[in-house]
Amino acid sequence: MLYDGSYYFDDKHIDASGHQGPLSATSAVVRGLTAFASTSESLNIPEEKILGLARFFLGIGVPGNSKDLYYQIDTLSHLENNRQVVSAPLILSLPATVLSLTSKDKLKVKVSTVLGSTVPPLSVKLMQVFSSGSKDASVLKQELHFHPEEAIHTLDALPEGVDIGEYVFAFEIVLSDPEHKRKFATGGRTKVPVHVTGVVKVDDAKVTVLEGDIVESEKKLDLPGKNDLALSANHLQKLHLSFLLTTPLGKPFKPHQALLKLRHESGVEHIFVVGNSGKHFEITLDFLSLVEKFFYLSGQYDIELTVGDAVMENSFLQPLGSIELDLPKAPEKATQPPPQAVNPYLRYGPKAEIAHIFRAPEKRPPQEVSFAFLGLVLVPFLGFLIGLLRLGVNLKNFPTSTIPATFAILFHGGIAAVLILYVFFWLKLDLFTTLKALGVLGIFLMFVGHRTLSHLASASAKLKSA
Repeated sequence: MLYDGSYYFDDKHIDASGHQGPLSATSAVVRGLTAFASTSESLNIPEEKILGLARFFLGIGVPGNSKDLYYQIDTLSHLENNRQVVSAPLILSLPATVLSLTSKDKLKVKVSTVLGSTVPPLSVKLMQVFSSGSKDASVLKQELHFHPEEAIHTLDALPEGVDIGEYVFAFEIVLSDPEHKRKFATGGRTKVPVHVTGVVKVDDAKVTVLEGDIVESEKKLDLPGKNDLALSANHLQKLHLSFLLTTPLGKPFKPHQALLKLRHESGVEHIFVVGNSGKHFEITLDFLSLVEKFFYLSGQYDIELTVGDAVMENSFLQPLGSIELDLPKAPEKATQPPPQAVNPYLRYGPKAEIAHIFRAPEKRPPQEVSFAFLGLVLVPFLGFLIGLLRLGVNLKNFPTSTIPATFAILFHGGIAAVLILYVFFWLKLDLFTTLKALGVLGIFLMFVGHRTLSHLASASAKLKSA
């Protein structure tokens, strides 16, 4: 078992933090242990192992499917409800792991079972405090005050010497009744990472323009606050910035980021890291050695200071003002400034109107030509009608009875409707609409045509028999 409750099964690492572990396998192990412990008096499971299993299942959060959720709840219930054979794990947690030193936040600790049941009488002690990056730890053994109405153990003030930064607090749960040690597992000391934040004080902030060792001009800064510097310098001068950062306890503070940015009016930016020497943070820009980096661009540069840290409550990105630089002209082979990126917010602005240019329609023929072509198209149809008249149309077999005649008329009308549908398909209808209508007409023609042909066949049979 690893420190965070992860397990190995079949040589595959179950990552508790990545939520990729086979919960069914681990759940089966827990059920087997509790079942075996109920029948064996010699089975002794260490408290650390029990707590490791509990933290593994609690650290998963809400599983992604119902089956894993069942395995999670079933395992936690086995760990909590079998106190006669397996010690129920007690879980120590902090409602808030970020405490403000400036706001004087209280350290709060909550102890519960894996399913949130009531815990037996106990006390919580803060044993040690480890500072990040340091192996030394202060030994406290300070007991927290218990509030029964909220079921929370609190420490009104942080231990002496705890400043802003990252710490590891080591707690220990002490059961009041010795008989409860057989039913509940505390697991010894529990280490919890805690972040202590606060307001960092900025003192002695100033900007100086130097020529050699001689101070040409000096301006004090209000950080974090509003500043509007208006400086000027040439390539033979220097720009010096310095300030002091102190914690609420008066100790020097080193933030994660301390950056000075100079932005030319053309958009070219230059970022410099502000270093610290002892208690002070300072940076000196020698413009003579920076002319190539500045691409020999004279003009106005906006000055911006960024100081930030995860535990610094008053991190700031502060415009300080501007400086007018007079740099020498660029030589012929000097590096050109890079092209500046287009503002990404412009893509959401109004777009230029797109004017579509369509092809001019071709000149249509005169109306007389169109009518003449229509006449030529109708000539074959007229020839067909004349041919029918010359040959003679046989209408002797057309039904004379009412019902057969009706079906015969509907049959010929259906054929005419199909021909008209073809005309509409040629003019305006699409293929799918035409096929739908043709399907309906086909069923209609099949019905009336069958009735018509049946009548003709019956009449022909009667005529032959006579």
